[in-house]
Amino acid sequence: MRYTILSKENIHIDIVPGTNYKIKQLKDKFSYGTDAIFLSDFAKPKGLVMDLGTGTGIIPLRLIDKGKIDMIYGVEIQTQVAELAKESIELNKLENKIKILHMDLRDLQKYFPKHTFDVVTSNPPYMKEGGAIVNSDENFAISRHEIKCTLEDILNITNYLLKPLGKFYLVHRPDRLVDILYTMRKYEIEPKYIKFVQPKIEKKPNLILIEGLKNGKKDLKFYDPLIVYNEDGTYTDEIYRIYK
Repeated sequence: MRYTILSKENIHIDIVPGTNYKIKQLKDKFSYGTDAIFLSDFAKPKGLVMDLGTGTGIIPLRLIDKGKIDMIYGVEIQTQVAELAKESIELNKLENKIKILHMDLRDLQKYFPKHTFDVVTSNPPYMKEGGAIVNSDENFAISRHEIKCTLEDILNITNYLLKPLGKFYLVHRPDRLVDILYTMRKYEIEPKYIKFVQPKIEKKPNLILIEGLKNGKKDLKFYDPLIVYNEDGTYTDEIYRIYK
């Protein structure tokens, strides 16, 4: 579901689903997908929030009106993508609520004290480096493959950033589930809730949403799965609720 309202040169402006905000994106480049929308619906933000690998800022723009948020930081390593995210924040006059950081997320320790954030979110690259053919377009490659950061990098910095009992929200692929749960525990982020996303009720899940708790007790629960399509190919009521 994409609602394009303006197209000029190589940039188009979309409406952020479920909001009145606008977002700038590059034509023919890696843009946000349903995974970012599902993650922002799944997350429960509050206080100080960090979005790791924010891309063009879709998750901060979706989260900003969800809870009592002091500030959302979105960190993005790709120059052109980070600049577009900054422009989107300015376009929506949200400079006092969302800050885009153009930097390597592994360097966040240099700029923020330990245990500063209440919530961390991430829609990271899904594919291990060397695990699949890498797209020749750098933007697609960085967005899809663990080239600039790995799952371990994300959990390591999340452990540093989160306050005790702070929450971590992740969207990823089910085939990486063992890696995810192992690495979360390694970095003291206890998996608390899992929600699978299935294209149809009889189909295998193709996405997984996970909530973790910094220094939490061992107690993993499962939500009902999110089903995207009805049997007749129409969207389910849950998808219409998410996209409003």
